[in-house]
Amino acid sequence: MRHLAADEPVSRAAVWSRRCALFALALAAIAVIALRGGTLDVVPGLAILAAAFASGLLAILFAAAAVVVIWRTGRRGSGAAIGGFFMAAALLAYPGWLAAKAVRLPLLYDVTTDTTDPPNFSRSARALAARGGYVPVDPAAETREAQRRAYPDVQPIIIDLGAEDAYHLVLSAAVALGWKVVDQSPPGGRAGLGHVDAVDRTLILGLPDDVTIRIRPLADRTRIDVRSVSRYGRHDFGTNAARLRRFADELQGELAAR
Repeated sequence: MRHLAADEPVSRAAVWSRRCALFALALAAIAVIALRGGTLDVVPGLAILAAAFASGLLAILFAAAAVVVIWRTGRRGSGAAIGGFFMAAALLAYPGWLAAKAVRLPLLYDVTTDTTDPPNFSRSARALAARGGYVPVDPAAETREAQRRAYPDVQPIIIDLGAEDAYHLVLSAAVALGWKVVDQSPPGGRAGLGHVDAVDRTLILGLPDDVTIRIRPLADRTRIDVRSVSRYGRHDFGTNAARLRRFADELQGELAAR
């Protein structure tokens, strides 16, 4: 590599690496803020985010090209190339993490503690309005079998309380987790069932996911079944199973604190 002179030209690839990385970060920030704030619909918001990831990938390619050019010609711009690479790599770490989970986990968007008789979502006017008219449908039997293999720990919750007390405990746990309760009915009727419908949001993008909880009396105990469904996308990357685990942990914690 030859000696660098002060007036050596700057690698254009290095400059474009930094520009693409900065543009990608700006686009991603706009998409995330708009999606979380509800100022942008989900589909265009995700399209902007995809464009940000594409720009980040371009930044990495430009950085790689800049390294070759700088090494061969001695041009300046190593700082811009390195900066562009690391900014883009930081941005792309999130989709890379999702891709790794997509390879490892089955294609699921609907997870429940009862795979043979999953809880049904409420069709009340209030619940439908909260879900924008969306009513999750039951997936195919092979999908439920894939869930059983992937998440054998996701099981019904049995607690040593009457149905009425369990119902109030469920409401308390849902609120503690930050879920928005959109419909509820205390145990009663011929079967003595109660239910709670809620909406939770994903951690980073704030996308809505729908949750329904069924409370079923069992003599002096109560069985609680939960179902969590992603409203967007066909792969939840393990989000719904993790949500059910958090709910079970919160419920057991509140039960222990009684």
